[in-house]
This record gives sequence, C-alpha cells and structure tokens, in this order.
Amino acid sequence: MKTDPSQLDFWSQEIFPVRMPVQSIDIDRYRAKIKRAMARAIRECPHDRPTIVARMAQYLGLANVSKAALDAYTAESKTGHDVSLIRFTAFVHATGALWLWDEVASIQGVTVLIGDEARFAEIARLRQERKRIEAEIRRQSARPVTIAKRGA
Repeated sequence: MKTDPSQLDFWSQEIFPVRMPVQSIDIDRYRAKIKRAMARAIRECPHDRPTIVARMAQYLGLANVSKAALDAYTAESKTGHDVSLIRFTAFVHATGALWLWDEVASIQGVTVLIGDEARFAEIARLRQERKRIEAEIRRQSARPVTIAKRGA
C-alpha cells in the first residue's frame, strides 16, 4: 500500500538531517556529547583500547598515545581534557567510526556525507538542476519561435 506523501511516518528518521547551526555553544553539553559519542565508538569498535591507542599513535607517527589520555578524552568528568582535532582525526581512523565527523559538525548545522552518500547527493542536485532546465525550456517553448529567412 502506497502511503500518502502528506502523512507523516511516526517511525521514519531522516537519513540526511537538515540542521540549523546553534547561535551559542553550551560548552559543557557539547563536550559531554562528544565524549559520549567517542565512548560509544570505542564500545562499537572491534579493537580494544590498547589497540585503539596503538593505531592512533601509528597514524600520528608517534611512539605512543597513552590509554590514560584516551580514557580522559571519553570521561565526562574530565572537563579539562578535550581531544585536539588532530588526535580526534586519529581516533576516528583507529576506531573506524566515521560517523563521529557528523556528530562534531552537527552543531554548525552541517551534515557530513560519507563515501557514496556524496554521490547520492550529487545525483539529487543534478536531478533538481534538470528540472530547472526543463522548466526553462517549457517557458521558452510557450512562445512560438519565428525564424527569419536569410538571404539566398
């Protein structure tokens, strides 16, 4: 059965949410959100914490990254230990949790597209452009075209 497009689906969730940037960051809430997301990434990662920090260190070209630092990055109680962008990048690489980029960018009103999602969005943009061009062709075609005879 085809649903009515004007009827909302209580269970559906947008794949690519449209967001608005916040006007002011509540730093404590944002910090807690990122720390919880990073902790979730660790739980969902097939690697244990020592492997994650070893992968981070290798990615950064460092001798090591301490497990204590990783624990501080994910502990909501450690408000003085925010992860740097460079270490966050290494963390995403080490855990494979690319969705974290969307989490950190969402506060700016941004939705991050990963891999083929960008191609999917480009296809949608091209379809929209095609509709615009077809509408312009219809508009231009609404008036008869008179072609002047050229000398022969």
